[in-house]
Amino acid sequence: MVTDPIADFLTRIRNAQMARHRIVEIPASNVKKRMTEILYEKGYILKYKFEDDNKQGLIKIALKYDANTKEPAIRSLERVSRPGLRQYAKPTEIRRVMSGLGIAIVSTSKGVMTDKEARAQNVGGEVMAYIY
Repeated sequence: MVTDPIADFLTRIRNAQMARHRIVEIPASNVKKRMTEILYEKGYILKYKFEDDNKQGLIKIALKYDANTKEPAIRSLERVSRPGLRQYAKPTEIRRVMSGLGIAIVSTSKGVMTDKEARAQNVGGEVMAYIY
């Protein structure tokens, strides 16, 4: 049993990139699905596919690498809020990641979104991860 599924999600992606895997499989949940969609929209992953396995489902993510240097598109995945210490922020307090070059994933009352979307909609929430 995993006590922090979001940290497990980020760690699986991080480990797959360090091992230079093309595809990583992650157990699905609605929050993880939304985080995967955000990573795809922002260009951090190539493709994703949600599969139903008659249990909780699977997320298959095709990782993205630079064509010339073979470096992963995601330089850093950092879990911010964790079960032992939740991190909440108002829309004005959400930190900009790498001066706006990265993204923060925020769980708000209006759903999981990026830091820029949260500021635009003027909603705060739990800062789940920093990605750049």
